[in-house]
Amino acid sequence: IQTPPLGRLAVKTFILPFSEKIIKKAIEEEVKRAGQVYYLHNRVETIETAKKFLESLTSGFKPEVRFGIAHGRLKEKELVKVMADFQNKKIDVLVATTIIENGLDLPNVNTLIVADSTRLGLAEAYQIRGRIGRSHLQAFAYFLYGSHLSEKAKMRLNALKEAEELGSGYKIALKDLEIRG
Repeated sequence: IQTPPLGRLAVKTFILPFSEKIIKKAIEEEVKRAGQVYYLHNRVETIETAKKFLESLTSGFKPEVRFGIAHGRLKEKELVKVMADFQNKKIDVLVATTIIENGLDLPNVNTLIVADSTRLGLAEAYQIRGRIGRSHLQAFAYFLYGSHLSEKAKMRLNALKEAEELGSGYKIALKDLEIRG
């Protein structure tokens, strides 16, 4: 069992039905405390639409929320620029695919919103949640799901919620094996 680095808090994890109200509030709260957000939308074909949806949802916020997009089909130069802009706080919300699971450790990113969490495996969801909460600030992860939640998806999301404390990777691995059968 590994011990967490001093000063780090466990990521507060929420498993909820998809809701514009929740997304808007999560972004607003993080931007208010001068933090940044990962918004996981794991479909390259509709990622631009997701960005526009978020822009309309947050229009009128003060300060204005700045968005960027990151996915594996971007040209390397574009991806490097987006990630540098995000790292340098020129972007508040990064709308991205699971490419973020291989990301940088950015202590200012303390909110994760996963648009359709049922599309992720347990280990992948756990790995992505690990991208936030890299500082002394409380981090929040919102795993949202649509109207239909299969039994296996429910089990995966519940396991993720149960493994909220730091250093739960081993528990997750065992639960993932159990769910897969």
